[in-house]
Amino acid sequence: MSDLQSSTLYVPAETTVSEEPASRVSLTLGHVLSGIGADYDPAVGLEDIHIIRHTFKPSDPGALRGPEDLTQERVLAYTREQDIPPRFPANPPRYWVILIADGGRRSRLWGTYENHGEVATASTKNYRCFDLRATEFLAPLNDRLVVEWDNPRSWHRNAGSATGARMPVLEIADRDKVHFPGFDGVLLTYHQLRDMVDDPRYADWRIALSEVQGIYLITDSTNGKQYVGKADGAERILGRWTAYARDGHGGNVALRELAHQSAAGEMTRMKTDHARHFVFSLLRVFGPSTPSSEVNSAESHYKAALMTRQFGLNRN
Repeated sequence: MSDLQSSTLYVPAETTVSEEPASRVSLTLGHVLSGIGADYDPAVGLEDIHIIRHTFKPSDPGALRGPEDLTQERVLAYTREQDIPPRFPANPPRYWVILIADGGRRSRLWGTYENHGEVATASTKNYRCFDLRATEFLAPLNDRLVVEWDNPRSWHRNAGSATGARMPVLEIADRDKVHFPGFDGVLLTYHQLRDMVDDPRYADWRIALSEVQGIYLITDSTNGKQYVGKADGAERILGRWTAYARDGHGGNVALRELAHQSAAGEMTRMKTDHARHFVFSLLRVFGPSTPSSEVNSAESHYKAALMTRQFGLNRN
C-alpha cells in the first residue's frame, strides 16, 4: 500500500492540486477512495464502489436540469432509477459515489449513496429501481473534491478504474467566498437564492440583508412577468427571501398558483419546480427604523410604475 493509501487520508482545509497532464499527477480518485475506505470496519475497497457522473440536461424535465436540482430529493429520485444491463451493472456494489460535471473534464463530488438492493416492485421493463440511502462516506469532501473525468461520453464506471492516471485529483478546496456586491448589485437566480440562505460562502449577504427592510422584484425569466413585494418590520429582506427559498412562493397568491400548476405536471419532482426560472433583485432598501407606512407607499409606487397588477404577478 502506498503512502497515499494509508488508513487515514489527511485532508487539509484547503488544498489545490495543479491541473497538470494526467501522467504527471500522482494523487487520483482511487487513492482518495482507498485511503478513506481503509478507515472503515470492515474496510471499503474499490470493488465496493461504483462512480456515477451526472450532467445537466436543461431540456429534459426528468433529468437534472441545472444546479437548482442538486437537492437530496431530486438527485436521489434521478439516481435510483438505472438502465437494464448491460448499460448499468447487473449487480452494482454497495457504495455509489456521485460526481457532478463542473465544466470541461472537471467533475465535483456531490455525495455518496449506499445501495440496499433493487426494489423489484418499483422496477419496470425499461429500468431498475434501487433502494439508495445517503451515507457519510466521503462526506468531508462533498462539494470540495474535484477530479478529472477523462471520457465525457462515459457516465459511470467501477472504482477500480480510478486508480490510474485516468482520474487525477485536480482540487480539494472549499468554494470561494461570494462577496456582497452592494444592495444595487443584488441579482440572484433561484438556485443562487437557495444557496444564499444556507451556504457559508454567502455569510456577508445574510448579514447585509438581515439589516434592511425593502422592496424587491421577482422576474420570471421565461416570460418577463414580474412580482413586486416588500419586506418590512422585523422580517427584513433576508427573512422574506428565506421563505421563497423554502417553498418558491412565500405565500403570495399568484406565485402559489404557479406552484400548484407545476405540482399538477406529470414530470414534476420537486415542489419548487415553478420557481426555477425566477430572478430576485432589490428595487429599494430602507433602514430598520423606517415606518411601515413608508415601505407600503414605496411598494404601491413600484407596482404602479412596473404595471405588475395589470401585466405581472401581483394580485393587489
